[in-house]
Amino acid sequence: MAHTENTIQNRKNKHLSPFERGQIGALHKAGDPNWEIARRLGRVHQTIANELKRGTTTQLKTGREPYKAYFPETGQAVYENNRRNCGAKSKLLVASDFVEFACQQITTQSWSPDAVVRFAKQQNDWKDKPMVSTKTLYNYIDQCLLSVRNVDLPMKTKLNTKTKRVRKNRRILGTSIVERPLEIEDREEFGHWEIDTVEGKKSYDNALLTIVERKTRNYFAIKIDDQDHDSVDHAIKQLQHFYGDLFSQVFKTITSDNGSEFSNLSASLEGVTEVYFARPYAPYERGSNERHNGLLRRFIPKGKAISDYSRKAIQRIYQTINNLPRKILDYQQPAMAFEQEIAKLA
Repeated sequence: MAHTENTIQNRKNKHLSPFERGQIGALHKAGDPNWEIARRLGRVHQTIANELKRGTTTQLKTGREPYKAYFPETGQAVYENNRRNCGAKSKLLVASDFVEFACQQITTQSWSPDAVVRFAKQQNDWKDKPMVSTKTLYNYIDQCLLSVRNVDLPMKTKLNTKTKRVRKNRRILGTSIVERPLEIEDREEFGHWEIDTVEGKKSYDNALLTIVERKTRNYFAIKIDDQDHDSVDHAIKQLQHFYGDLFSQVFKTITSDNGSEFSNLSASLEGVTEVYFARPYAPYERGSNERHNGLLRRFIPKGKAISDYSRKAIQRIYQTINNLPRKILDYQQPAMAFEQEIAKLA
């Protein structure tokens, strides 16, 4: 018994096969309209029209006028050629200068691929030169097409495996962060800082006092003799001496954790700078400082003695960090943003 209705399942978004092209050729030669061929093959009529256009060629025959005819083999050949040429082409060779620049910045300056791309877009030197996107640059690294590897990207290999723990009865050394003015949260005003210390290899080793400005993300790492309040107070006095009359405008507030090394911070800055203390076991309330300490660890890994680094070496390290373009600053460098704010005060 003949079937009057097509029972072939609709194959939407599936490419035509050579067998289907043969069916199209036979039905078209028999004079069936496109809609009938589409119904028989379970396709939409536009697919049939496109295929007929793709596989139709002009034929020349001796003694006859040129004529056009559809050939399944021609349609299949055109289809295969189109498939070979489809998709985005690699820009690795075209943008070789930019790729070389990116590799250099990543390996020597510890820039992220995103920082390289977005920083270069803001520079006139790269305005008319071929570049690749952040995603493409990461793809090249994943495919091992560059001298840079994933192990050269410090943040990519890190996973957060720590679970949140809530503890009680921890001391608070001064005014709580909950009393800090809410307008400080939006980072629109310059002069609000987060402070912390980075310990050395041993208890008797030197330490670093780290402090970051919340708006510009400018970061200082000051070498101190020990991780105690006397060393911290001495470093703060150095900053006061350096900025002089501008200190109270540059350092409007400082937010610290509840470490014993900051036990005298409120008293030493009384009447000059407001000091607030984050809640116990809440490092996210000083997120900028924690993030920058992580950047510092790229250059001074845990277990490395801080006493092995001179003060000038420490200064070069935090200056390198301040020259990293930041996405959150629209790829401006923190050092430049900080200088602009200081210029306004001066």
